[in-house]
Amino acid sequence: MFLTRFDPLRDLKEIERRFLTPFGEGGEGGAKSNLRGFAPVVNTREEEKGYFIEVDLPGVQKEDIHIDVKENTLSITGERKLKEEVKEENYYKVESFFGKFQRSFTLPENVDSDAITAQSKDGVLEIFIPKTAPKDAKRIAIS
Repeated sequence: MFLTRFDPLRDLKEIERRFLTPFGEGGEGGAKSNLRGFAPVVNTREEEKGYFIEVDLPGVQKEDIHIDVKENTLSITGERKLKEEVKEENYYKVESFFGKFQRSFTLPENVDSDAITAQSKDGVLEIFIPKTAPKDAKRIAIS
């Protein structure tokens, strides 16, 4: 049985939090979003030849992205450094968004971790993880 502590002001706190950060907890906007990391959106899919991981990283340079494979875990880490500046005759605006991120994935047994490839284009990182050839069943003779 799971017990939860009753908090009569929980709903009011949630409304206040949403009101003070215009786009919600993880969104772009509000003073707090500039001070903490962000969690990029990830899409995964499996095809016959392998697995694909697509990570939305707008404003992140490929030099700031690192992909590591250790044992059976693939980790994507990086940092977003985005500064937007608009100068017009009677208007000046500067917005900055900074944050570190890390996402990790457990790899299945049927992958070739030495042949993983990655490319970054238009703010989307695509990682291809090829599958290994299936091993043939082995029959063992009984003596």
